[in-house]
Amino acid sequence: FIYTTAKKDYAKKLLEVLDPKKKLIRLCLSQQDCVCSQGCYWKDLTQLGRDLARTVALDHTMQGFPAQAANWIQVPPWSGDPEDEELLRLIPVLEEL
Repeated sequence: FIYTTAKKDYAKKLLEVLDPKKKLIRLCLSQQDCVCSQGCYWKDLTQLGRDLARTVALDHTMQGFPAQAANWIQVPPWSGDPEDEELLRLIPVLEEL
């Protein structure tokens, strides 16, 4: 799943880059699927329709998930570096979960 506070058009372009053959990402939620509070958008994991006890979110900022902070794992923002292996380092943690 991809869940972004970005607008739908941006999310669509993001999917074209991350999954051009549409084989990896089953769902993409964007700004219209977020909660807006005082002009700020945040992600509500209940929108996924999944058991939150079995759901984790990887994001560079916790601001996106204030209501589900226990489900959040912080990762550094991606700078576009093709050599970046940060997500690979999380595999042992995710396997343990």
